[in-house]
Amino acid sequence: MEKTYPPDHGEERDRGADVAENELTRQQMVRTALKVAWPAMMESFFVTLAGMIDTMMVATLGSYAVAAVGLTTQPKFIGLTPFFGVNVAVSALVARRKGEKNRRSANEVLLTALLITLVLCLIVTVLFVAGAPFIIRLAGSNADTHEAAVVYFRIIMGGMFFNVLTMVINAVQRGSGNTTISMTTNITSSVVNIIFNYLLIGGHFGFPALGIRGAAIATVLGTVVAAVMAVRSLYNPNSYVKIPTILKEKIRSTRQAFGSIGRIAVNTATENIAMRVGFLATALLAARLGTDEFAAHNVGMNILGLGFSFADGMQVAAIALSGEALGAGLKQRAKDYGAICQHIGFAISVILAALLFFFGKWFYGLYFDEPHIIEMGVMISRFTMVVVLLQISQVIYSGCLRAAGDVKYVLIAALISVTTIRTLVTVLLVLVFPMGLAGVWLGVLSDQGTRFLLMRRRFRQGKWVDMKI
Repeated sequence: MEKTYPPDHGEERDRGADVAENELTRQQMVRTALKVAWPAMMESFFVTLAGMIDTMMVATLGSYAVAAVGLTTQPKFIGLTPFFGVNVAVSALVARRKGEKNRRSANEVLLTALLITLVLCLIVTVLFVAGAPFIIRLAGSNADTHEAAVVYFRIIMGGMFFNVLTMVINAVQRGSGNTTISMTTNITSSVVNIIFNYLLIGGHFGFPALGIRGAAIATVLGTVVAAVMAVRSLYNPNSYVKIPTILKEKIRSTRQAFGSIGRIAVNTATENIAMRVGFLATALLAARLGTDEFAAHNVGMNILGLGFSFADGMQVAAIALSGEALGAGLKQRAKDYGAICQHIGFAISVILAALLFFFGKWFYGLYFDEPHIIEMGVMISRFTMVVVLLQISQVIYSGCLRAAGDVKYVLIAALISVTTIRTLVTVLLVLVFPMGLAGVWLGVLSDQGTRFLLMRRRFRQGKWVDMKI
């Protein structure tokens, strides 16, 4: 007999709800999880794929250009850290308010998040554009990469307004279960980016050949298009949160919404900073090994990003579905959705690991002609085979905890695994025992393994479903 999932009557917010309406079979839950997750997975996959194509197009300028763009990755993500925190918060809050059937509060969260994002964007843009030379030097630039990296970084961070605006709107839409708009905006942005890469990097159809500067401009142009599409989605009559409703009902930003966003965002942003410290340490040590080694390492991180794209899609589903279930007081359903998302994610990770085993060398051959760099890539591919199995599962577990507001535990786990263990292992195996790139990737593996164990343990304990946000 097929298992069903009745409502938790003692915890359900609306005790008068129809019981039959709340009963779902496991098959129905799997279909619902896939329905929410597939647009997010496709979005992340194509965005990551576009990033890889972007790197391939930059690689036509030489390995120095790949290394230069790679140098900007961690500083860029550090600048985006507060926005990641806000986005996680609004996704979790909108999902919870939808479960509570409180549309007005969800719109208050949207308006408050937009205001917070605009203020933060102004501050971050000024600081990072002005301090670009110093920041890139800290990131480990060499004489052959510094100037190009500064140029690229300044353009990217100077145009970040369009990127963060799209991010916060898509986060709100994801929280309400609408993952399609996020997929559409980001895939369109990626296509625009690739088109203008072709036109501006080498100069085609009468456009100037701007090199690495052209790659940065192409990226910003893609985010402009995405921002226009994201804003338009807030005028769609079918949108759960929308600007016409805010104007009609004269909804205002509230102290309660600000506090709710702030509590989750601060912990999540701190977690991201802690993670970026570990990531930056890894990048710095990889950069010390040489330009070719760092270029190979950056392509490996792109491959790992491909695995994360699927993990991110399943995490979006876990946050939206578990958060909505918790808002309705259905604790067991929240757990079951988390487990289902994790099972789907693990199956995907096995497929990716197999692809890396058979096609790792071919993939690196798309980027480089030099045999010694391709051999480095083969070694890195072997590490990513194992890492991706751990990465996808731990990201989904983290999403469930964030949906419940258990962000302090996720922060502590990041401090232990990324900031401490990853950094110490990498330093030890690169500087003390000179293992080169193998030491760098053993550090990555130690981090992912630790986070997987910590997140899995917390999820299975089940205490996260009792939290209020």
